[in-house]
Amino acid sequence: MRVLLVEDDDGDALIVEELLADAGTAVTLRRARSFTEAKTLAGAATCVLLDLGLPDSEGLQGLTWLTANQPRLAVIVLTGVSAEHLGAAAVRAGAQDYLVKGEVGGDTLRRVIRYAIERRRAEEAQRELDAARIYAEENTRLERGLLPSPLLTDTRLSVATRYRAGGQQRLLGGDFYDVVQTPDGTVHALIGDVCGRGPAEAALGVCLRVAWRALVLAGRSPGEILGTLRQVLEHERHDDTMFATLCMTSIAPERDYAWVRLAGHLPPLLISGTDVRELEAPAVPPPGLGGTADWPGARAPLDEGWTLLMFTDGLIEGRVGAGSERLGSEGLMKLVADARPDCPSDENLLDRVVDQVRTLNQGDLDDDLAVLALRYRPTGGRA
Repeated sequence: MRVLLVEDDDGDALIVEELLADAGTAVTLRRARSFTEAKTLAGAATCVLLDLGLPDSEGLQGLTWLTANQPRLAVIVLTGVSAEHLGAAAVRAGAQDYLVKGEVGGDTLRRVIRYAIERRRAEEAQRELDAARIYAEENTRLERGLLPSPLLTDTRLSVATRYRAGGQQRLLGGDFYDVVQTPDGTVHALIGDVCGRGPAEAALGVCLRVAWRALVLAGRSPGEILGTLRQVLEHERHDDTMFATLCMTSIAPERDYAWVRLAGHLPPLLISGTDVRELEAPAVPPPGLGGTADWPGARAPLDEGWTLLMFTDGLIEGRVGAGSERLGSEGLMKLVADARPDCPSDENLLDRVVDQVRTLNQGDLDDDLAVLALRYRPTGGRA
């Protein structure tokens, strides 16, 4: 136990030292004669014995500083008989215990120090558990908003998805996706990316994704959808620099062609047999960076069996090795083509591709990534 005694009175300090020595306690004891000196020594201690009557710290001032700046420390305050009421106030303010000078023996002092340290450790562990629970609950709420369950009735179609938060984030970021089948049989798939990372970007992503699903189910035209999403973004963003990129793909009821629409986003990949290629489309400005009255898109023919791979830029912006070279779309297409023969399902394919991207980057990616694979199997059944 590393104990810091903060006491300006030499006699009181000597008594504490002798009590600990008489109790045979294995303690590394250091002394500070003022609170100013204690500030420089507190970081190396596990417990502080704090006199409340110091020349440069009166009442609970020192305790307030310690709880704010050294929250992992166990603090036991020392009071005189006439100021015993301050001990109870100190415990209410965050101290683990208090002792009245002259009314404690060596064994009692040893036990109080040990219990205070264990109590502080238990409190810290509980705080970490509470923080982890809050993160988990927040992630669950964000996941429901950003990454909903597909709204599909066609059993010939299946959806596989993957999402990873970038860097050291524990919360989801601003990437989002959705898949909706409308009453006429058309299947619309969306993937989007709010520029930046954090709770504000995630909240904005939820707003855009929910608005998109409502507009699609209401049968709005692509131009109306993009225009409304632009309005939502401009009203909901917390500063004028925020924008979002979008890729929307609409699969015809016969599943033989698709309309691809891009708003500042990367084109999706079409996987057909051993062939992997980009589905190009005219690019319009993303919401938040200008506007257009229409969202023209391009018509892409589809083979009898295919997989549509939609992704955010976090998947291709990882490094390739130790240099500055990035994976890019061509690198991703090669990874997909190489992995496809060994992957019986799109779930396996996404796992393989994401793992290889992380391996090439030599660790976690800096940016969030979202990937959506929409697969069509004419014979029916889920992949």
